Amino acid sequence: MAELAAVVFDLDDTLFDHSGSAARGFGSWLATFHGPATPELTTAWFELQDRHFAAWRDGHVSMIEQRRRRIGGLFELLGRPAPGPSGLDALWGEYFTAYRSGWQRFDDAEAAVELVAAAGLRTGILTNGPEDMQHDKLAVIGLTGRVGPVLTAEALGSAKPDPRAYAGLCAELGLDPATILYVGDDHRLDVVAARAAGLRAVHLDRRGTGPAGERDRLSSLHDLAAHLS
Repeated sequence: MAELAAVVFDLDDTLFDHSGSAARGFGSWLATFHGPATPELTTAWFELQDRHFAAWRDGHVSMIEQRRRRIGGLFELLGRPAPGPSGLDALWGEYFTAYRSGWQRFDDAEAAVELVAAAGLRTGILTNGPEDMQHDKLAVIGLTGRVGPVLTAEALGSAKPDPRAYAGLCAELGLDPATILYVGDDHRLDVVAARAAGLRAVHLDRRGTGPAGERDRLSSLHDLAAHLS
């Protein structure tokens, strides 16, 4: 096996607590015009996120349109008429403000970054999120300049699981895929796709809901050291 040269991380729900931030933001935002966020509504919000973000990732809609569809889908669930495009955009802005106010990294992210640096390995981030937002997240959680390069789907023109996203990562690092370990929370996008592109991969399965047959699994980034040899 080729000697490991770099560890590349996904960002959302790997280093950055997207789901926690989004759930808190959704709750505070929804309360301003509807009422408390029930578990059912919160689950529905994440289902809308996954559906419409995937449509953007696959090139079917613009980023603005997928956001409008998420808000419109929520209003449909609430049994309320959705506003026009400008109203949807305003609502998204209000949601995003609430979401951003709760941004935080996972408590094991710092240790993982320090561990990789101490091992003398290069680092990077490959994320499907939009360029400006992902760099903003890194700044807020104190990781700007400490993990890089930072490659986004928007900048690359390809999103995971497209093998071109991983090829772009390898080209940016100037490394053979077999010398790169990719760490991410989404088994299909971050593990299966990374391996198909020739990288090594480990699944960060914080909730213990990943495939039972996956042997390279972490429940916490505190356990990453075992995968660096």
